[in-house]
Amino acid sequence: MRVLTLVAALSLSLAANAQVPTGDVASGAAIAERWCTSCHAVGPGAGRATDGAPTLQSVADRASTTVTSLTVFLRTPHDRMPDLSLTREETEDLIAYILSLRRR
Repeated sequence: MRVLTLVAALSLSLAANAQVPTGDVASGAAIAERWCTSCHAVGPGAGRATDGAPTLQSVADRASTTVTSLTVFLRTPHDRMPDLSLTREETEDLIAYILSLRRR
């Protein structure tokens, strides 16, 4: 139920942005370096991390990856991911960085 409430709230708040990242890419890159490098390869074109976690490039390239899907994912606890406790602005910045890696 908590996840459904979160998804509904996020859908309403993100509807106006229509899947356009609003964060700062450079700040998001710094957040990725600080929080994600222990499991993920974070740079453009980087190879896999040693634990088999997907690269941020491969996450960005997935057709299902959107502002909404990343927001929900980053705001929902997962067994294999640490609780990042990112602020809304940090989340937006990280999402902007991840989506900036998308190969067109």
